[in-house]
Amino acid sequence: MAAVPHCAAPTKSLNPSSRCSLPRRNHSSLLLSRTLAPPLPLSRGAAINRPLKIQAAGSNQSLNSTVYVDASVERPWKTSDARLVLEDGSIWRAKSFGASGTQVGEVVFNTSLTGYQEILTDPSYAGQFVLMTNPHIGNTGVNPGDEESKQCFLAGLVIRSLSICTSNWRCTEPLGDYLAKRNIMAIYDVDTRAITRRLRQNGSLIGVLSTEKSQTDDELLEMARKWKIVGVDLVSGVSCSAPYVWSEETDTNWEFIDRKLDDTFHVVAYDFGIKHNILRRLASYGCKITVVPSNWPALETLKMKPDGVFLSNGPGDPSAVPYAVETVKEIVGKVPVFGICMGHQLLGQALGGKTFKMKFGHHGGNHPVSILRSGRVEISAQNHNYAVDPATLPPGIEVTHINLNDNSCAGLACSELKLISLQYHPESSPGPHDSDPAFREFIQLMRASRG
Repeated sequence: MAAVPHCAAPTKSLNPSSRCSLPRRNHSSLLLSRTLAPPLPLSRGAAINRPLKIQAAGSNQSLNSTVYVDASVERPWKTSDARLVLEDGSIWRAKSFGASGTQVGEVVFNTSLTGYQEILTDPSYAGQFVLMTNPHIGNTGVNPGDEESKQCFLAGLVIRSLSICTSNWRCTEPLGDYLAKRNIMAIYDVDTRAITRRLRQNGSLIGVLSTEKSQTDDELLEMARKWKIVGVDLVSGVSCSAPYVWSEETDTNWEFIDRKLDDTFHVVAYDFGIKHNILRRLASYGCKITVVPSNWPALETLKMKPDGVFLSNGPGDPSAVPYAVETVKEIVGKVPVFGICMGHQLLGQALGGKTFKMKFGHHGGNHPVSILRSGRVEISAQNHNYAVDPATLPPGIEVTHINLNDNSCAGLACSELKLISLQYHPESSPGPHDSDPAFREFIQLMRASRG
């Protein structure tokens, strides 16, 4: 069993000259020294009053005063009551908030400074514990307007410091209450920097989060080492069960483009874990949207005679959803297609390419991406653990974008097949708006296809 990581800073001895200067007092300083209470024949549940003897500093003489402390009184601060056990054997003690229990998931870190509520409700995080590298979380509370789906799909939240208050005019509820109502576990007062370094060095790790004292460390470790996420279909658990129509546009308070589009386009959007703001952006660009489940047959989609097909983001391994790859194969070349994140990976496989699992993935709102056609650099919002291997793509498929952090493939295009894709979130919720023009490019592709 690996040792528990100890993150406390070493104690330094200070000489008198380096201490804070305080006013001198004419009387001796007083120290509280604890004395042992004699055994008392108490019934179960009775409080034990422990005496504290007051003693003058630098003296062996006790003053004639004793303070009794009621041991039954609850401490005014929360103590560590949770454990995060990683598959590498490390154990991290923490304090819990939100729901209680035991949960297993893949631990990933997110470098976004804001937007934790959008992250909590992003279906692409299904099966994962999200560790926020920004240390202070919860200060803006939560509100209904920032929801990216109807529920939280992530396995749990890991943060350094939980805000004790909220300060935002849109706030309707504290973060802890929000998570408890949705049965989402969370921990704080844990060394998130040390865990992030471990993930960067060793890659994403499976972990078990527990507040249950009945579970031993060894039992939780065994649970982490047995649980698998690679090859598991997570999409079917987050997709809608039946088609529906979406018409809501971006709220005028948050709109940042001058939209003057005369024509409209019917878009069929495949829900592999779609975010609401993606649908809002499509609607804001003049699209009438029909959202369909991940297993919706391609034949039924083509019967709707859409102007274009959108392939959404989603969680997990694209190789675990071969039915979706087959659907994309039947659609490509017949109508314009725009895919992002999971949709981008499914397009890559449908075109004959291969995908691979990254060491620790891309998660955050500050990833630089280069557009190879123009040399322009965008700051993007990303959330994925898999990527397309460009070396496996057939001739005629253009790599249009690369991630400047690791040169991984971040975009594809093929004019002959009328398709574009991005390995990040152009709707940027949360994140910057640099890549929003990708939606306009999709509009232009559909307009050109109309003739």
